[in-house]
Amino acid sequence: MEVINRLKKIIEEKRITLTTLAMKSGFSRQHIARILKGETNVGIESLEMICEACGIKLSDLYTESSLSSGIKIPVIGRIPAGIPIEAVEEILDYEEITPEMARTGEYFALKVQGDSMAPQIMNGDILIIKKQDSAESGDVCVVFVNGDDATLKRLQKDENGIALIPNNPAYGIRYFTNKEIETLPIRIVGKAVEVRRSLI
Repeated sequence: MEVINRLKKIIEEKRITLTTLAMKSGFSRQHIARILKGETNVGIESLEMICEACGIKLSDLYTESSLSSGIKIPVIGRIPAGIPIEAVEEILDYEEITPEMARTGEYFALKVQGDSMAPQIMNGDILIIKKQDSAESGDVCVVFVNGDDATLKRLQKDENGIALIPNNPAYGIRYFTNKEIETLPIRIVGKAVEVRRSLI
């Protein structure tokens, strides 16, 4: 939040309105307001766009102390189809990632529901997810299938399509042809990069 607080202070000092920021950055007034209130996550690229709209550099927000502090991202319980991650309102908590990680893209955290990826990923675990629309074979991904809520599975690709593979053998593998990927559709939302588990 230190970085966001510095951004708010600069906006106030420059007397920049949310309307002006929205016009210059391409984000909605509502989304910018939520960012400034700390109610939604903001990736490094989005933060750069807002800084540019303010006429400053991203580095202007980082002091020596803020560089060592974590950046908060929201923990969500589900991802409804058709709703952008930044617009999901079911925020359960917040996790921190390093500024170095934040500079590599946009992230959110997902609380795992169910045991289809057990024992490597358990019910209740928190996954750090990097937002991206593509992935490689072997990656654990958040995927939309046929417009449903997102599912978490390991991706396996071949020339004819993709398989969504659970770690738990009690669940079946789902295979989709290249045509089905286009028509259903099948859409990758992000890639799991870290598992966080409570020891209690």
